[in-house]
Amino acid sequence: MGSASVGGSAAVGGRASVGSASVGSATPGRASVSGAAPVGGRASVGAASVGAAAVGGRASVPPPGSGGGGGSGGSGGGGGGKRPRTKADKKYRRANILTAAAAVLVIMIGAGIVGGTYFFDDVELPTPKAEDQMNVILNAKGQTLAKLGDPRVNVPYQNISDTMAHAVAAAEDKNFYTHNGIDMKGIARAAWNNFTGGDKQGASTITQQYARHVAELKEISYSRKLREAVIARKLESKYQKPEIMGLYLNYIDLGEGRLGAEAAANGYYNVSIVKGGSGGRKEINPYQAAVIASIIKQPYPSATHQGYDPNINPTDAKIRWDYTMRNMYEMGWITKDVYDKRVWPKPLPNKTSATCKTCADGKPVGMILRHVTYELNQLGINKEMRDRGGLTITTTIDPVIQKAAEEAGSAKSDESPLHGRPKTYQSAVIGIDPDNGEVLGYYGGDDPEGIDYGGYMSGDGSGVTKDSGGQSPASSFKIYTLSAALKNNYSFKTTWDGTKTRENGKKISNAGADDSLCNGKIKFCDLETATIRSYNFPFYWIADTLRPDKVLGAARDAGIQYVWNNDGVRIDLKTASAATINKNFSSEVGFGQFRVVPLEHATGVATIVAQGVRHQTHFIKSIKAVDPATGKTKSLTTVTKEGVKVFDAQQMSDLTAVLKQIPDHAKHDLANGREAVAKSGSWELNSENSSANGDAWFVGGIPQLAATVWVGGKKNRVPLTEESGKKMFGSGTPASIWKKFLDTVAEKKDWEKASFPERQRGGDDSLGNGQAPPPEPDPIQDNSGVCDGALSILCQGQNNGGGNNQDNGGGGNGGNTGPGNNNNNGGGGNGG
Repeated sequence: MGSASVGGSAAVGGRASVGSASVGSATPGRASVSGAAPVGGRASVGAASVGAAAVGGRASVPPPGSGGGGGSGGSGGGGGGKRPRTKADKKYRRANILTAAAAVLVIMIGAGIVGGTYFFDDVELPTPKAEDQMNVILNAKGQTLAKLGDPRVNVPYQNISDTMAHAVAAAEDKNFYTHNGIDMKGIARAAWNNFTGGDKQGASTITQQYARHVAELKEISYSRKLREAVIARKLESKYQKPEIMGLYLNYIDLGEGRLGAEAAANGYYNVSIVKGGSGGRKEINPYQAAVIASIIKQPYPSATHQGYDPNINPTDAKIRWDYTMRNMYEMGWITKDVYDKRVWPKPLPNKTSATCKTCADGKPVGMILRHVTYELNQLGINKEMRDRGGLTITTTIDPVIQKAAEEAGSAKSDESPLHGRPKTYQSAVIGIDPDNGEVLGYYGGDDPEGIDYGGYMSGDGSGVTKDSGGQSPASSFKIYTLSAALKNNYSFKTTWDGTKTRENGKKISNAGADDSLCNGKIKFCDLETATIRSYNFPFYWIADTLRPDKVLGAARDAGIQYVWNNDGVRIDLKTASAATINKNFSSEVGFGQFRVVPLEHATGVATIVAQGVRHQTHFIKSIKAVDPATGKTKSLTTVTKEGVKVFDAQQMSDLTAVLKQIPDHAKHDLANGREAVAKSGSWELNSENSSANGDAWFVGGIPQLAATVWVGGKKNRVPLTEESGKKMFGSGTPASIWKKFLDTVAEKKDWEKASFPERQRGGDDSLGNGQAPPPEPDPIQDNSGVCDGALSILCQGQNNGGGNNQDNGGGGNGGNTGPGNNNNNGGGGNGG
């Protein structure tokens, strides 16, 4: 590692001394000693052989017989003499000598740093980063929701138009294609200006400008200028001129927030710097290229000059443009005819400040960006890849359904049932396609930087928050208890005793329902009636019999991952054992005591709507990435749309047949008689305050869309009341939001009236704990037939049709002479 042998591998990892490498053995630019010497080693100004190995360059193996093939001192091996120095050798040697001399001069005169060897010894060639590009987030219709990262568009150097490259060289560095990366005059001028008290900003080559960018050097100082020069030399030793120009064109700031020449060409003239054009845009012409290249000198106004943005300072921009055009002609990059016919190309007005109606910034839809980031992490697209940019992410969000969710759920919307209600109230509205798991509409709060009330996703997209996530789903959770019951052969005809108490003697609360309800059958209430009227006692006893792990197992299969126990500890259902679940949860899980995430609950609801097929809920429809090496676009892996059958289809038809009766029971049928399934739920504010509810839900949907609605407190739980002042239940405001959401979507999307599968009953009717019902009374004999024909005279005054009169008019006309029933409120009576 000490001395570099020209005939060996010449590692630049050590220090090359003057005496240990032949001055005449290096070709001017680059070469290899049986391959490439590692870049990034160290060589001191006083010790490095200028001719043998340029700083960061490569040494050349001389041809046989030219000498330098063997000796450790490079003095010629095998009897050969030294190879004669060529003009290129001499030129390259002079360039490095002048670089070192000028650099040391600048250091000694201006910067006061001891010794120029510091830079040559410690500055290694940084690995150029792939230029940042914007990540674009789109909704399902291709409208922009967000642009993340720098507004930069990368173009591989092989694809860059010569016209654009030549215009930039003409404006910034006419000798770019012939120099070795360093402007000697600029360095000398920097030293002279420092000596005479002049301007400290000496001119830089394009390579030096890019070197400054690579090294992230921002201080205006001579030490920076020297470091630029050193890194520029190293860049020139590693990259070809077109590569350096490509790197430069992809990074420069060209005003109006346009980073990179492609973004500038798109914005100023709606053209492209790609050869032959790109994206439906034509290739840039010399006049346009000269305008853009002229901006580099000063892209933004300062206190002393308005810069060269053609939209801000067209006067000076035209002067600079003419200078660039003249240089392009003098360098032979355009013909005389093109130069003589030059006409100033008027740029397009700056539209970067125009309002983006679909953009998510500051809007409720912005909350989905957290979920997009989370899904990217799950798909292996980490922060480094995202920072590199070039991603086009199309989300599942349907703008029509998203708008409907926001209008129905946000209190700021005049259309929302929450409009004008207390500011402490908050809702979440989630719409999922049951056929593929796509989130089509998502409202989780008005502030995208605040709490995500729909998914409790952390702000950085790292996952669901552990401490404050979820809400008690109450009776809406019974859809999973029922799924577990059906799986274990319970039927909807099983009967349950609503008077039975827990082992500790405590009564099971039925949300205020009186024991006389269930049509007077409280001791033998059937499961179907209990489901529609949302009694709790059958669901407690089902969970008590099956144990909580079976109920939560059904919830997990449907799509719920996290549940919080009474101590606020989050339990992961995907990893928890049955013993852990039964230890952490009581039989109250059967009617929804324990908190869940609304988005996960929405996934479970979608599974029920899809007749037992679970799809992975997701916000990303597709991902496309630009390959920085080739510029080609490729598709990346996304979430699968394939479903998993988790519940029996026959059992689900039985369940949805019961759930179809609830919208009517809650007086929230959908418009035009559209078929829907639903389940309400409400949970008390706390155990001490049973007079108020703190959570209220209405969940369900139509065959095309599963809809989940939660209403609760913003930040903290609060007592929920209706406008009338009465206690809020799920069948109140939440059901109104649910109906508003689905009615709007169905109308705007013009969906057909789809139906759920025909009911197939199943299960064992004897598995409940209800008492035996009293015997049915003997059938009443129907004597209506005797009134026909000849005996009709005996029946005058009796009701026609068997004695049942259920209207509100004059039914009996004289009363019931037989054993008929009169259930009306009108004339008649039991006069017999």
